[in-house]
Amino acid sequence: MRSSKEKSSNFVFLTAVSIALIIVLIGVIRPDVLTSAASAMFVFVEEKFAWLYLMAMLFFVFFCLGIAFGPYGKVRLGSDDARPEYSNVSWFAMLFCAGMGVGLVFYGVTEPLSHYVSPMEGIEPGTLEAARFSIRASFMHWGVHPWSAYALVGLGLAYSQFRKNRPGLISGLFAPLLGEKASESRIGKIIDIFSIIVSVTGVATTLGMACIQICGGMEYLFGLPNNARVWLVVIVVICCIYLLSATTGLDKGIRFLSNCNLYLALALLVMAFLVGPTGDILNAFVSGFGDYLDCFFADSLHLPPFQSNTWIMDWRIFYWAWWISWAPFVGIFVARISKGRTIKEFIIGAILVPSVASTIWFSVFGGVGLSAAKDFTLEALQSIVAVPETAIFIIFEKLPFGGIMSVIALILLIIFFITSADSATFVLSMMTTNGNLNPPNTRKIIWGIIQAAMAYVLLLSGGLKALQTATIAAACPFVIIMLAACWSIIKDLRRSESVRKQEK
Repeated sequence: MRSSKEKSSNFVFLTAVSIALIIVLIGVIRPDVLTSAASAMFVFVEEKFAWLYLMAMLFFVFFCLGIAFGPYGKVRLGSDDARPEYSNVSWFAMLFCAGMGVGLVFYGVTEPLSHYVSPMEGIEPGTLEAARFSIRASFMHWGVHPWSAYALVGLGLAYSQFRKNRPGLISGLFAPLLGEKASESRIGKIIDIFSIIVSVTGVATTLGMACIQICGGMEYLFGLPNNARVWLVVIVVICCIYLLSATTGLDKGIRFLSNCNLYLALALLVMAFLVGPTGDILNAFVSGFGDYLDCFFADSLHLPPFQSNTWIMDWRIFYWAWWISWAPFVGIFVARISKGRTIKEFIIGAILVPSVASTIWFSVFGGVGLSAAKDFTLEALQSIVAVPETAIFIIFEKLPFGGIMSVIALILLIIFFITSADSATFVLSMMTTNGNLNPPNTRKIIWGIIQAAMAYVLLLSGGLKALQTATIAAACPFVIIMLAACWSIIKDLRRSESVRKQEK
């Protein structure tokens, strides 16, 4: 007879798979219906809850830093004598590649240029002010805010799983509020199902973006067609590769590919720095970092009333929703690879280190893009950023060894696609096997195929805009879950660590 845990796990799995398949079928049969539904939810979120995204993301930053440098910073995510399973390099590589690898390649050049030609309301396009704003905004979107969202979920799960021996599920975070059998409760199952659907949507957005840019790059560099048929071929081929990687296990597949990605990304970064406008890049980093710190609070909560706030919705709210939709997936994955680290070590490693790396990335590629902007008219730049998947390749043409850099970027994008999908497949399988640290290959294969299918149907439903709309709409309720998780984490730490001290 199956245990209650097995029954609960199978119910979550079957329900989540059914919902995901229904979304895929609607996207195949009636993509217009899927687009209309996502757009309606987007409008509702824009009108009612945009403020919540801004306030919640800023709160997550201070929540995580407060715990890291507070009385619980020395607590280990595991037993008192536990030590990390992975070296710092491998840990950082897996964390970084799972967290936002595809997006860095997609937006590294495109985002600063986009803000330069179409900045926030009140800033003149194509000016020095717009250039400074473009770097500052990129730092904001890829800095401590997203990594804090990841660290929040990862911290709660790692503590709950390795310190308290609970299942590695989002519902496990709520044991202090719902009881030790939270994952088997009705509310716990709803939380897990919703976390899975949010994760699938967020990952599908990223995979769709990667597919668009891979196909755009192949069209620009090699003249291959860029259409729905080619999208399908690319997704199927890469799906087969990441399923092979996922079924070989965490140590063999994901760690190897993540390390390759890290070194290849470093190679591209160094090349761009050396052949690009080195002085301007360094100036952009120093000035941009200063602007980022100076405007941190104002930018974090910037949402002027009585106007459309188009830029805020298209960029900042999209990003916050995107990171929130990735939080359950990345949080579970980061927790899985962080056993044995102290809370302080975990939060510094998961927030501050990758945030600095992201600012360096956008300083280099943003500096390259903005420096090349002088060779184009403002209208030409607007045309370039209107097709974001090819912007990086157009800009690289202006650099020495630009052709080599474009090929490296394309290879890097493919490997990032594989590692992101690989990690997501692993985590979704964990989430539907009661937090099993080594889930069965059958679950990995099922989720790998569903991810690929959902990415394709979202592309069919309207490309990049449809991907963004679906992400913002799907992530909103998960904000409430994350805020409730903060309360639960604090309650768990206070109760558990006070009891432990008394026992000593």
